[in-house]
Amino acid sequence: MITNIPFGEKHSRLSIFEPNEGTLVVIPSLSLPQDELRRITGALCYEERLLFLLLTLRQPDVEVVYLSSVPVDTAIVDYYLSFLDDPDEARTRLQMISLDDPRTCPLTVSLLHRPDVVERIRASIRHASGGAWMVPFVVSEHEERLAGMLDLPIYGPATSLAHLGSKSGGRMIGEEAGVPMARGFADLRSLTEVEHAARALSPTSKLMIKLNNSYSGLGNAIVIKDERPLVACHTSFSAPDETWTTFAEKIAERGAVIEEFVEGRPLYSPSALARITPGGAHDVVATHEQILGGPNGDVYQGCAFPAQPDYRAQVGECAERIARVLAGRGVVGLFGMDFFAVKTDAGYRPLLCEINLRIGGTTHPFGAALLTTGATYDPDTGTLVRDGRSKYYVATDNCTAAPLRGRTPGEVVKLVHDRGLGFDRETRTGNVLHLLGAVPEFGKLGFTSIGDSAEEAAELHRRTLRALCQPA
Repeated sequence: MITNIPFGEKHSRLSIFEPNEGTLVVIPSLSLPQDELRRITGALCYEERLLFLLLTLRQPDVEVVYLSSVPVDTAIVDYYLSFLDDPDEARTRLQMISLDDPRTCPLTVSLLHRPDVVERIRASIRHASGGAWMVPFVVSEHEERLAGMLDLPIYGPATSLAHLGSKSGGRMIGEEAGVPMARGFADLRSLTEVEHAARALSPTSKLMIKLNNSYSGLGNAIVIKDERPLVACHTSFSAPDETWTTFAEKIAERGAVIEEFVEGRPLYSPSALARITPGGAHDVVATHEQILGGPNGDVYQGCAFPAQPDYRAQVGECAERIARVLAGRGVVGLFGMDFFAVKTDAGYRPLLCEINLRIGGTTHPFGAALLTTGATYDPDTGTLVRDGRSKYYVATDNCTAAPLRGRTPGEVVKLVHDRGLGFDRETRTGNVLHLLGAVPEFGKLGFTSIGDSAEEAAELHRRTLRALCQPA
């Protein structure tokens, strides 16, 4: 993180969800392994997942500068501003800046080669009252370089701490926090080291290998181990075109962990979302139930809030211990933690899977629900509460339907509204849409269905899926 003591003092408890003043410079660059990113349909449109931050304009002293590789459809911007009391006034405090560059390289990489746009950002924040800071999707050396050029602090972890968010780093932090994990080994840098670790885990026959820096489960492999070398054993890769040749190259490049495959059934996959402020304060802001798919059932598809009550508190306690350790290491920003919840005779036992030191798949549903409902997170119940009533939601990033392809974002917004599935500002329930930019070319979007009970949210989600997938 760029050192800025006055910023840290003034905004020591800053939350990007609820700033009272200042300018958010939003850089939704997908500065991640590009080989995995290319496997995601409409990946460039994932820059739109942070558009929920436009809702922070409800505070009159907040301004937003939002960068994107390609222009965001005006109808999408209008849609987000429609959640505010005075959309026209809020628009005067918003700048949407596009590079108009559809190439697949990360937004920040392109931005570093556009001094004209960098100067435009600099001009936008030159007289920012309340200060300005960068909100990146993930912090890489590119975001740090841009922050240096703009003299902006970053609401995110320094790249010098990035290893703490790798699969190996997650195991190290989990051990330091005293959080249970599956048996395994970290910091493996070659296929030979993975082979040795696999033998050390004997007699376990089913193993999970995870690349250090991967996301959405796309860097995983499940191996049924026998007496033969790993490359000869039955292996199921999460990425559809992965082979042992390509996977071994990635192990050498990124490193990996190997763990015993958690077999317990029923097996659930909760996660937790936490934040560490510039002043070092830390708290858990949400737990979720992850919705997973893919060939191994480990690719992120969406989430439900909150995690199930049988283990919600235990997951929150583990997450709090991890957040405390990371705060002590100097981490700043939002981050997620994935768990397994394994049934035992004494109840459920959470096992830490990984730590993601970046904005993740549960961040935008939580932000959208928090800002549209005006609710407050209650750590005692683990729910969002508005006027004494808890709020629940189910969200997806992966609603893909042939009837949507070729339609405009505005048409989809109208379709949802006309079928009574939009957001009701009186009851603070309904749908909040995202990824609308992927609709015309891919027939894909995401949405968060908010209800006053888990059952109401789930039923609204099912009805919305049916409505969107029906032929026009």
